[in-house]
Amino acid sequence: MRVTLIQTNLHWENPTANREMFSAKFANLSGNTDLVVIPEMFTTGFSMRSKELAETMEGPTVHWMKASAFELGAAITGSMIIREGDDFFNRLLWATPTGEIFHYDKKHLFTLAGEQKHFAPGTERIVIDYMGWKICPLICYDLRFPVWSRNTEDYDLLIYVASWPDRRREAWQTLLKARAIENQCYTIGVNRVGEDGSNLSYAGDSTLIDFAGKSLLAVEIVEGEFTAEISLPKRQDFIEKLPFLADRDQFTL
Repeated sequence: MRVTLIQTNLHWENPTANREMFSAKFANLSGNTDLVVIPEMFTTGFSMRSKELAETMEGPTVHWMKASAFELGAAITGSMIIREGDDFFNRLLWATPTGEIFHYDKKHLFTLAGEQKHFAPGTERIVIDYMGWKICPLICYDLRFPVWSRNTEDYDLLIYVASWPDRRREAWQTLLKARAIENQCYTIGVNRVGEDGSNLSYAGDSTLIDFAGKSLLAVEIVEGEFTAEISLPKRQDFIEKLPFLADRDQFTL
């Protein structure tokens, strides 16, 4: 499977400008990828103005994601602000080329920035079946909580979309590698670059790591679309030879 990590700056609290920007980037990928991963809160940046910026599942960005996935012939995933009833969620959306939408609501809200004051936490993980792969998508701060990330469903690929500040980039790099090794799976982390409206700077460091902890793709502080290929048979062969997950602890959440 060909996976593309899009590392970019974001237009602060401007969904229209961000959709247009990503559409231009997608145009460079037509026919050359199977999965595109974009950052956390890709329509707005990491804003706490949930009431003013939220969309619904019938809103313009969901329609845009469906249309973009169809045109690209690839799945697209990233998170945005979604309203349901009186609640607001930092919601990861997964759009398939066939028009399906799956979603995951961020469980671990970033209390250091007061995210819990503006968003409701998610309660359930999802594992998506796509092109024969089992994929677990999570969001940013979830990376710090290994029990929530634990590979209890034998997924093949773990994904984190993020807005992870550069002041904690060492933790980002280290924890992504740890999640890959302990879960014996490919792991993708996609972060943004630039500076947001809260004067936070982002170093990117988007990465793809294999099931043994080897870095297959590591992007520093640049914008761009970065594509690599991952192999399900290679991962399956590895875990057959080294079946460490068979000895994993069982947690009840």
